[in-house]
Amino acid sequence: MGLIHIELFTTLDLVAQAPGGPDEDPVGFPFGGWQVPMLDDFVGEQIGASYEGTDALLLGRRTYDIFAAYWPHQQEGEIARLFNSIPKYVASRGRPDLSWAGSTQLGPDLVAAVREIRERHEHVKVVGSLNLVQTLLREKLFDRLGLLVHPIVLGVGKKVFDGGAVPTNVTLLEPPVASPKGAVYLRYGLAEGTPGTGDMAAPDRGLGHTD
Repeated sequence: MGLIHIELFTTLDLVAQAPGGPDEDPVGFPFGGWQVPMLDDFVGEQIGASYEGTDALLLGRRTYDIFAAYWPHQQEGEIARLFNSIPKYVASRGRPDLSWAGSTQLGPDLVAAVREIRERHEHVKVVGSLNLVQTLLREKLFDRLGLLVHPIVLGVGKKVFDGGAVPTNVTLLEPPVASPKGAVYLRYGLAEGTPGTGDMAAPDRGLGHTD
């Protein structure tokens, strides 16, 4: 069985809406393109490294349309060659234009379709696609969660955990790395079980007690 990787650009308050431009997802959101001023070599390197081994893309309709309008016209660069050569799976209730070579629309049973994709590929990458991400989080239908966290707070916008989160354990897969501008890349893996609880005042914690 393969792995499903969710990769998101996010702010410190976990807003992940429209990082790349004002036209990505503009309704009610005045900060489209918030990531652009903070792009640097570190961010580029992390993005490139995150796609190593990717053999399929799983995208929501909005992200697919953005990608399909741009990447088929790009021939240079490793990411362009990768995106144009691997299968693209689109989660949509509508009728997207699937003229981008290798594109397939998923059926109405999204959970079953994603599980089938996971069986077919080794490393499936989910980029952006916040509505789709909520379903994957709710169903715990992901294996890796990569967050490139930028040092700004927007206070408005669609968030990483925006209605799809359920109690979930994750584990840090590697030490965080940071850019000179303050962006931090966090890479987590899905872990078993649900979060536990405790009591900081319990005797074994040594709080609120004297010998």
